[in-house]
Parts: sequence; C-alpha cells; structure tokens
Amino acid sequence: MSLRNRVALAGGAVVFSTLFIASMVLYLWQGANLRSQHDSDLVAAVAQTPELLKAFKQKRYPPSAVVSVGAIWLQLPLKGVEGNSSGFIPVSSRDVAVAARKTPPYLQDVEHDGVRYRVYTAPYPGPDGSLVRAAVPVSVIDAALDRLWTLLSMITVAGGVLAATGARLAAGAVLRPVRRLTEAVEHVTTTQDLSARVKADGKDEIARLARSFSSMMAAVEESVRTQRQLVADASHELRTPLTSLNTNLELLNEKDGLTDPDAPALVDDARRQAEELKGLVNDLIDLGRYGHTATHTEDTRLDLLAEGVLARADRRASHVRFSAELAPCLVHADPDAVERAVGNLVDNAVKWSPAGGRIHVRVEAGGTVSVTDQGPGIPAADLPYIFDRFYRSPAARSMPGSGLGLAIVRQVAETHGGTVAAEPLERGVRLRMSLPPIR
Repeated sequence: MSLRNRVALAGGAVVFSTLFIASMVLYLWQGANLRSQHDSDLVAAVAQTPELLKAFKQKRYPPSAVVSVGAIWLQLPLKGVEGNSSGFIPVSSRDVAVAARKTPPYLQDVEHDGVRYRVYTAPYPGPDGSLVRAAVPVSVIDAALDRLWTLLSMITVAGGVLAATGARLAAGAVLRPVRRLTEAVEHVTTTQDLSARVKADGKDEIARLARSFSSMMAAVEESVRTQRQLVADASHELRTPLTSLNTNLELLNEKDGLTDPDAPALVDDARRQAEELKGLVNDLIDLGRYGHTATHTEDTRLDLLAEGVLARADRRASHVRFSAELAPCLVHADPDAVERAVGNLVDNAVKWSPAGGRIHVRVEAGGTVSVTDQGPGIPAADLPYIFDRFYRSPAARSMPGSGLGLAIVRQVAETHGGTVAAEPLERGVRLRMSLPPIR
C-alpha cells in the first residue's frame, strides 16, 4: 500500500472513529432523553384524567375503559382489586397499595398482547381504592431511536469516506516533496549520478529531510571525488619509485649483474626508492587512519607531547638548533594522531632549514602549536595549497617526500574540530595547528 493511501486510510479511520464515538454518545443521550420525555408525558396524562373522564362521560365512554389519547394509552379509573385487568394488564398487590396511597406511583415496562409498554401507575384523584394507568408502546420510542441511529450511521460512514477522500487528495500535495525525494534516490541508484539534488522550500520536517538529503549527496559526491583524486594521485606518486626500482632491478639482472662496477650505485638507488615507496605507503595508511573520526580520544597534555617530539627530532637532526616555548595545555584528542601531526610539522621545518638554522616550537595555552623555521619560505602562489594532498611546489619536487605530511596535519586538526594555517615570514615560515582546548 502506498504512503498516500495509508495517509488516506488513517485520516478516514480517525474521522470515522470520532464520528462513531460522538454518534454513540448522542444516541444514548437522545434515548435517555426520549424515555424521560415519554415518562413526563405519562405523568401529565394521569394528572389530566379527571378532565378527560368528564369529556369521555359526555361521549358515553364506559368506565374502566382503555382509550387512546394520541400515542398514549390511558386506562380510566380502575378499582384497586388484585387480579382485575379490565382489558389491560392485571392489577398487582403493588397497584392495590398505590390505589390506597400506601405506595408512591411508579413506572414499569410490561408486555401485553405481544407489545411492550412503558406504564405509569398512580392513584386516581378521587375516591380511595381507584387507580389510573397511562401507557405508551415502547415501539414509539424505538422507532424514533431507529431513525436517529440510521441518520447517525449515514453521517458517520459518509464522514469517514469524505475524510479519507480529502486526506488522499491532501496527501498528494503534502507528499509531493517525498515523491521527488524518492525519485531522486531511485535516480541515484539507477544511474550512480551523485549530482542529484532535491529542491525544498519551507521549514517543515519534509523540507528539512530534503535539505538533509541534498547535503548528504553533496558530501557523498565530494567524498567520492576526493577518493578518486586520491587514487589518481597515489597511482601517480607510486608509479615514479616503482618505475625507478624496476629499472634498477632490470639492470642488475642483466649479464654482468652484481659484477658490474655500477652495481653498488644501482643497489643504493634501489634501496632509496624502496624507502621512498615505504614512506609513501605509510603516509597513505596514516592518512586513512586519521580520517574523519578520531578512533580513540583522551585528555592529552599538548605541551608534553610536543616536548617528546622535539627530543626525538633533536637526536635525528644535528644540523639545526631547536628552541621551545611550551605552555601547559590540555586537549581532548587522539594522542597518536596529534603526535604524528606535530611530528610532521617539525619534520617539514627540518627538511627546509639550512645548516645552523633555528626551529622554534611554541605551544600556547589556547590549544595552538606553531613551528617556525628559517628556510626559504613559501611562495605566495603556493601558500593556499601547501596542506593539500600530494601538493608539492616546484622547488620541493627535487627533494624527498610524498606531499602527504602537511595533508595529514590538516586532516588530524579538522577531525578534532581544529584548524591549520601558514604564515609567511621575512625569513622562513610559521605553520600553525589549533585544537579546541579543555577549559
């Protein structure tokens, strides 16, 4: 069943149930009201018995007769003798007590000649020992209630049908954005076209859903585009060391082999290419590991982490001097990822620093790590792209590296809700990574 039909069915069911309950309440209330009204009519008829009796005597009606006054049957003065019927229901002991004014008048439902009556018995306003009855067939009340029930049933059914029809027509307009959304999803499923979008106006839930779908599709399209670009760039970067490594191995595999005087140089070159290939693969793994979600986070002292990175860098890079300003700073982050990012910033500074140059590392209490070097700096044309994956400026293409180090820094920062920035200096450059601190 379609959503439109379900909405129509639900709307019709709600209205039908409401009308049914209202009809039942009205039917019961009207039934009680009709019975109360007929009881009042019976009491009024008994009170008018003396006047009616005078009129009947003038018309020679016999006493103790049962006569019809409209819909009411009236039994004229009847001697209160138990067992007496005078053409109507027999007199009971209770009736005798009523005639003697020992028991108050009462109402009852009785059956006479196959017909049910509502009967009011009261003492006749005259000599003691007489009583009078007023009766109305229950069928009079039932006929009115049957007509009412038929009318209410027709209204209930018609109301439910009209509500279902109206709900179905309204659902067509209300669910039009859902239909467009469904068509967009089916289009993407069939064609793999991730550029599909759904236009949404308004602020209701359906409009929000459509906007969320469009945002999701934009994110998926960007993710797929980035993935394809990463695969293309990685393929290009991997091809160079693999080609060089394969060439060296082919040369070593020739007739002279390792006895060739150039063999040691070829082996050294092959080892360098293998190391470059290993570094590139490791960077690709880290780029995937430090993706959009931090896998493990904890409260981390950013200053102590930077201090450890500096200690290791100082042992490896003896041609530069290190200085540091490490203010205590606590962040909630993946310590391995942040350590790798800080290490990449320091390694980048070491790679570009001249012999005897100074690298200054600063950790601020606000969650910022900055690394300043005294290298050649970054050209203004390259500045917007230095944190992109595989981007290497013309000056850097002759130097070792994969072009992924600073991309990993940006990815780690953005995963933790932070930012990266590059600030050109008169001599060198200052690279900065900022993370949200714990206040």
